[in-house]
Amino acid sequence: MRTGATPGIVLRPTMIKPTPAPVEPHPILEKYYGDRAEKREWLQTIFDDTAPDYDRIESWLALGSGRWYRRRALHRAGLTSGMAAADVACGTGLVTREAARIVGPTGRIVGIDPSVGMMNHAGTDIVFERRHGRAEAIPENDAAFDFLSMGYALRHVDDFGSAFREFRRVLRPGGRVCILEITAPASGLGRALLRLYMRVVVGVCRGVAGGSARSGELWTYYWETIDRCARPETVMQALRSAGFDNVRHTRPLGIFSEYTGVNPPAGNPCRTPDRGSDETASTVVPGAIDSSTRGREVH
Repeated sequence: MRTGATPGIVLRPTMIKPTPAPVEPHPILEKYYGDRAEKREWLQTIFDDTAPDYDRIESWLALGSGRWYRRRALHRAGLTSGMAAADVACGTGLVTREAARIVGPTGRIVGIDPSVGMMNHAGTDIVFERRHGRAEAIPENDAAFDFLSMGYALRHVDDFGSAFREFRRVLRPGGRVCILEITAPASGLGRALLRLYMRVVVGVCRGVAGGSARSGELWTYYWETIDRCARPETVMQALRSAGFDNVRHTRPLGIFSEYTGVNPPAGNPCRTPDRGSDETASTVVPGAIDSSTRGREVH
């Protein structure tokens, strides 16, 4: 026995759990900002500046189908009447409105966004609670919601892991997450056509309806983030690493991606298989995801 050691006591080194490395949605785009802090400030300013034009340009880009598609996507992910739901990065409330219609008067809807200008243009046709906040720091209590959505803003977060862990924190056990995003085509031709389409539509919209001088800059930036965004496999792995179960990715309308997952019920170990693209489908999934789909591919 070593001198000074206490008999019967075994000293073990303290294990410090390492902080996960950040998973950024895309590289820093230096023509717009130099680091994460500048990115947050730049995004907040440009969204404030372009808020009056946002809904009109979005409607033209989606050829008027956006409202229908958002409502169907929320239904597919499991949003139902009476639920408490959060819409993170709600902007002008395009996804929030459809969620509010689904949950009805017995439900609760909270919209969260860092841009006050965007939320001020959300209108009053649908009543929902508004919170100033970011995906990585949601101003709500633990286990506050049954459902959490994010519409076309995943490219704007700092770190997938931080955002997804925060999503789990505010979801109740068994709560569901639904992330809508645009995924660039894999082929060079498909990317070129999408880029051209966005440029033409935004140019025509600004020429006909006028609007902020920065709207063109915003939608050019949108294309660059879409083009350089992490691929679906990276997003799915980040959701699993954050603790979500039953992680799925579907592309019901070509470039439109839907990521879904479930916050495991209390006492039920999270199943996070590394199945990669085996859990990716390219067809519409009718109805909501329920427990009967667990462990099975979606076709």
